[in-house]
Amino acid sequence: MQERVERYANSSPETMPRKVHREGPIARAIEQQTAKVPSDIFLLAAAGAIAISGVLELMGMEKRASFVGLWAPTILILGLYNKLVKLEGSDGI
Repeated sequence: MQERVERYANSSPETMPRKVHREGPIARAIEQQTAKVPSDIFLLAAAGAIAISGVLELMGMEKRASFVGLWAPTILILGLYNKLVKLEGSDGI
């Protein structure tokens, strides 16, 4: 048992994607197009959603403010995925 633990602890993780886990042509095409979008766009869009949510809250439209405010985390996660695709490629994730 101790030998297995030491072998696992000293091994390096597999960094190359396996052939069975490759992206399909549709996902690859979408990722190639979205990789062209600058990362700043996602940050600005999230900040805009937060600002619009604040304005709606001040106008007394609480439900709409909550709805728009929930866009910010989704936009940031999409930006994070976009950044990963840019750095690692569509099959490197």
